[in-house]
Amino acid sequence: MHVGSVLCFSPFFLKCRWSWELPRVSSAVRERRVKHFRGILMCLFQSTARRLVSQVHCGLKASSSKKQKFCLEMARPSSNMADFREVFAKAKHIAIITGAGVSAESGVPTFRGAGGFWRKWQAQELATPGAFARNPSRVWEFYHYRREVMLSKHPNPAHIAIAECEKRLSKQGRSVVVITQNIDELHRKAGTKHLLEIHGSLFKTRCTSCGNVAANYKSPICPALAGKGAPDPDTEDAAIPVEDLPQCEEDGCNGLLRPHVVWFGEALDPGVLTAVEKELDICDLCLVVGTSSVVYPAAMFAPQVSARGVPVAEFNMETTPATDRFRFHFPGPCGTTLPPALARHETEIIT
Repeated sequence: MHVGSVLCFSPFFLKCRWSWELPRVSSAVRERRVKHFRGILMCLFQSTARRLVSQVHCGLKASSSKKQKFCLEMARPSSNMADFREVFAKAKHIAIITGAGVSAESGVPTFRGAGGFWRKWQAQELATPGAFARNPSRVWEFYHYRREVMLSKHPNPAHIAIAECEKRLSKQGRSVVVITQNIDELHRKAGTKHLLEIHGSLFKTRCTSCGNVAANYKSPICPALAGKGAPDPDTEDAAIPVEDLPQCEEDGCNGLLRPHVVWFGEALDPGVLTAVEKELDICDLCLVVGTSSVVYPAAMFAPQVSARGVPVAEFNMETTPATDRFRFHFPGPCGTTLPPALARHETEIIT
């Protein structure tokens, strides 16, 4: 097994989003997760050993020097849709892990990579507790802009295919869960019911004083932010006083609200992560849709499932660091490749 395969399952990555901080958990929870982690490593070792043995081409050709050649050929993920459809038809518990790529076709800006700036900052410079503590007005302008943009966006064929698949299979006693890294709520708009948002939502707030979490679809979220948040690099900060930024509406609180999203350096919600672990433990088919497989802990979810022998299918514009661990890979826009993959199979009984 490659050393990198082991390191990517480091417990530091189990709970933090791009953070070296290990979240505090109870001893019972820690012990359960350590056992789970050991099981993952054992499954990885066994799975890798089986694959290597099955894929060795002994081609021990006699050469003029009488030396034997030992050739290893790594398995390539299949792009055979008919084969995937046969697996899909038999699956009872399907987990679908989605990333920014699934929303790209809806015109959602990612603020990643070249040109991914809001004014002169990239997301990782604004989406941090430190940035909010230093300049809550600027951070709220950034999130107000993102909220307003998302209110004008709509689910694309990939979101709709997932939601329709969940609704159809639920009538057959089969389940579909969506585990998303996205905070845009497009899965919810499309009609997905069984949804785990591991990074939170643009349309939820959390009070920095009392901790209350609430859905919030106001536009603007507060009067002071009306017309603010323009992304042009020449735009000056609005410098809104803290007392005029979004405030908690719980009785007697009036604390400063923040977006209920997981910022860089923060731990994921342990309740959400536990729910994700349970779903991954029981799934018998996993789809990875529109994710680069480089942001942890989400990047370890599908390899973890694959390690225990469950088929994993990747739908992405290009290959990722995890592609070779999966059984299937379907390149191209998710809105094009996913609908036929999740359409009704001929063996399904319509009720």
